[in-house]
Amino acid sequence: MDKIEQYKQLTSQIRSLIEGETDAVAVMSNVAAAIHQTMGFWWTGFYRVAGEELVLGPFQGPVACMHIPFGRGVCGTAWKRAETVVVPDVEQFPGHIACSSESRSEIVVPVFGHDNTVVAVLDIDSRELNTFDETDRQYLEEICKIIIG
Repeated sequence: MDKIEQYKQLTSQIRSLIEGETDAVAVMSNVAAAIHQTMGFWWTGFYRVAGEELVLGPFQGPVACMHIPFGRGVCGTAWKRAETVVVPDVEQFPGHIACSSESRSEIVVPVFGHDNTVVAVLDIDSRELNTFDETDRQYLEEICKIIIG
């Protein structure tokens, strides 16, 4: 199955998984698990906005940084810009926060609340360079839109 078909099935699965659920942590937990299991990424999880920093939320993968300041690293940059950031090689990203030396490429997608402010980010890391492309961006942005409901 190609990546587009995987994402189509994943998106449908996530819609079913979270239908009617109002607890944000429960939603993020199952969404992270579904993405991680289906796509086989190295690290998949959420950071939640808490004041002027991002705080680690539900995730799948090895231990991670627990706090990320506004505008710092890939996650903080995606939050500040309120847009998806795709990084083909994290070593080339100015100010990259290395939670793990095994991370080689990354995509971070903002999650917008009902008032159109960023309430969290979906962070996905790969141990390979150039893992993420426009297909990942498109489907992960769609997933982040449906998780707020």
